[in-house]
Amino acid sequence: MSAAAPDRPTVLLIEDESDVRDLVRLHLRKAGFAVLEAEDGREGLAAVGQSLPDLVILDLMLPEMSGEEVCRQLKAEPATASIPVIMLTAKTQTDDRVAGLEHGADDYVAKPFSPRELVLRVQAVLRRGQMSGDGILLTVGPFTLDRAALAVRMDGQSLELTSIEFRLLVKFLEESGRALSRDKLLREVWGYRQTANTRTVDTHVRRLRTKLSPHHGYLQTVHGEGYRFAPKDSA
Repeated sequence: MSAAAPDRPTVLLIEDESDVRDLVRLHLRKAGFAVLEAEDGREGLAAVGQSLPDLVILDLMLPEMSGEEVCRQLKAEPATASIPVIMLTAKTQTDDRVAGLEHGADDYVAKPFSPRELVLRVQAVLRRGQMSGDGILLTVGPFTLDRAALAVRMDGQSLELTSIEFRLLVKFLEESGRALSRDKLLREVWGYRQTANTRTVDTHVRRLRTKLSPHHGYLQTVHGEGYRFAPKDSA
């Protein structure tokens, strides 16, 4: 495992293919990132325990422990749940990619990939996580958004959310009562400039609804449109 340089955003690359690691490391460093590396899943988890990175690039097909399991463990721990994860996958089937997102990944890139595209994805994911807080509290029913603290409370209790779940809920709260299309959410929450697979949105909304119980009814499906965040009686 290599060490990271100080005062730069740190990316942990968990990838067992040395040529892929070399290529990704080169482009990330050119873009101004410090890079940590691990060759298998267990080593990757150990690296996170030693020094929390700003983002993890995670291959799905890893020795010792699968990428899905690594992601699941990262998202299950409060100390690491907010670390964004970009999955690298050679699997081309939509269901395989959706499975990765269901484990909490923020994005995925299919192999073979353009290193420049991967760097742009890293920058976009990190940029989405940088919210400017103005100290204003926004309350919708039992939910309160504290922009200064970058936190959402439900019935007075802080919600444990992944970074993408947090940004998604913030978008719903800020546009409460409005129907938001899947394409709009992909552009404004995920940062995609072109139309992407809208099942990404559906997967994260399903996970978010589970965490909003017993108030999951606020997050409504608008058939033919997308989703809306509002009390049940406003449907």
